Amino acid sequence: MKNFTYTRAVSPKDAIQKSVADPDALFIGGGTNLVDRLKAFLDQPSQLIDISRLQMQSIEKLPNGALRVGALVSNTALADHPEVKRNYPMLSRSILAGASQQIRNVATVGGNILQRTRCSYYYDTAFACNKRQPGSGCPAATGINRMHAILGASDQCVAVNPSDMCVALAAIDAVVEVEGTRGKRQIPFVNFHRLPDNTPQQDSNLQPGELITAVILPPLPVAKSGVYLKLRDRTSYSFALVSVAAAIEVTGDKIKDVRLAMGGVAHKPWRAMDAEKYLVGKSADIDSFTQAANIALQGAKPLAHNGFKIEMTKRAIRRALMVSAQGGGIV
Repeated sequence: MKNFTYTRAVSPKDAIQKSVADPDALFIGGGTNLVDRLKAFLDQPSQLIDISRLQMQSIEKLPNGALRVGALVSNTALADHPEVKRNYPMLSRSILAGASQQIRNVATVGGNILQRTRCSYYYDTAFACNKRQPGSGCPAATGINRMHAILGASDQCVAVNPSDMCVALAAIDAVVEVEGTRGKRQIPFVNFHRLPDNTPQQDSNLQPGELITAVILPPLPVAKSGVYLKLRDRTSYSFALVSVAAAIEVTGDKIKDVRLAMGGVAHKPWRAMDAEKYLVGKSADIDSFTQAANIALQGAKPLAHNGFKIEMTKRAIRRALMVSAQGGGIV
């Protein structure tokens, strides 16, 4: 491991200034993903900037009914918050599905959003990887790739985003609040993460030196019926083969509003907006949900070992939509 220095930021502005002054520095909050990467020699920073004591640890209700979640709120605190459990149940359940209690107690909201992809080839430095060294190749594309992407991949990278929480955040139209040298800005969650294209080393649209300060959860009536369905090899905190965050609001027998996002299928949480548009005004029945699932998986391109994900995802979508249409609850 490369030697690095450690410093503690006293304010967001101080953290940003330290980061800009040292481009090889990294922020550390809970560290549950960063420490793994340090131990695997994936990151070799010159400096760790500790932001864990900054005043970004509260959840507050805004005048318009939205919730502002500080970037340093623990995953446990967010999942257990009464407002989240009542108004955004899919978010609470996605977090509880994502890791052990011990990890959730330490992991932060901002850190969860910034998790790097969990491709085994990325984590094994004996292999080439375009995320680690652009232009070196993507052995996962022709290797063992049952966990990898079926949507939005490129010939440069076929890895998937590992977060459960992020799938729910994409579905509920969350907004990421960031601060940098040019001040504050807000990024719609669906635009925060990137597809690999020709720059697989870039997972997000953060600019150098920018710091996540909060996540805004907008008031969204449809989210109250939200469900989160995660399919995995074993139930003990495995990463998702496929996951679905879904919420439907039904008036009479017609769908008034709907949200649908998928995990385990792409380099970013995948929002199925075309399927959402199709469902509005349709009957909340299995035929509509089947067609929506087909629309959501249009353009899917399986690799040698993950073709099963297409049918698995369609079935998961149908199941999640049906449970949500019936009022939500445990899938």
